[in-house]
Amino acid sequence: MRLATWNVNSIRARVDRVTDWLERADVDVLAMQETKCADDQFPTMPFAAIGYEVVHCGFNQWNGVAIASRIGVEDVQVGFDGQPTWSGKPDVQGAAEARALGATCGGVRVWSLYVPNGRTVDSPHYHYKLEWLAALRETAQKWLAQDPQVQIALTGDWNIAPTDDDVWSVEFYQGSTHVTEPERAAFNAIVDAQFADVVRPFTPGPAVYTYWDYTQLRFPKNRGMRIDFILGSPGLAQRVTHAEIVREERKGKAPSDHAPVLVELD
Repeated sequence: MRLATWNVNSIRARVDRVTDWLERADVDVLAMQETKCADDQFPTMPFAAIGYEVVHCGFNQWNGVAIASRIGVEDVQVGFDGQPTWSGKPDVQGAAEARALGATCGGVRVWSLYVPNGRTVDSPHYHYKLEWLAALRETAQKWLAQDPQVQIALTGDWNIAPTDDDVWSVEFYQGSTHVTEPERAAFNAIVDAQFADVVRPFTPGPAVYTYWDYTQLRFPKNRGMRIDFILGSPGLAQRVTHAEIVREERKGKAPSDHAPVLVELD
């Protein structure tokens, strides 16, 4: 089984690139983030034409998560239990954003996750990000408690660089989100809850990234961040035989600013 995650940064702008890569890379299941469209705007037909069923959660032009599978899609769930809500206006009641979508594909419980950005360390969105991650950890722990052998892949754009080696310049990001100790602690708390980073052993750093900003020739200069991950439950982690960051897909015409991350399961 070949399972991948990719922040596509607008699926309608990049559907041809995504479907082309799915075929070339022989991917069975792809979790997508930042689709930037409502459910009725998602371009399902190009996926169906190459044999993929798609489930999507999107409410507007912001956020959005999806899962495309050619090996079945069952037990679809929008949002995880306890997922926090958000409102940017103090006088408006918060609502759950399109940031988490789960489905069982080929016996693996796949979650496509688009963790809140946090914006700035003094922003309410930063505290929302930490709350969101804490809720995910609590719920994920419950899944394992119910079935220690369950196969779960927590995939997506985590908007966190867990170590200094995961950014091109520690000094450049000093005082910014993505690298603060509370964010890193929140990420590591999920790892400590027995969800292992199954890609890093096959892609050791430093200077191995998954995201490069469009500006200032960041990609050619390899000034990036590693913020896209697949965290696997113990039952899934032991099946991983290969993993890679598909850097080549950041090249070419109108790419996403993220590269796909791919694992193979025996």
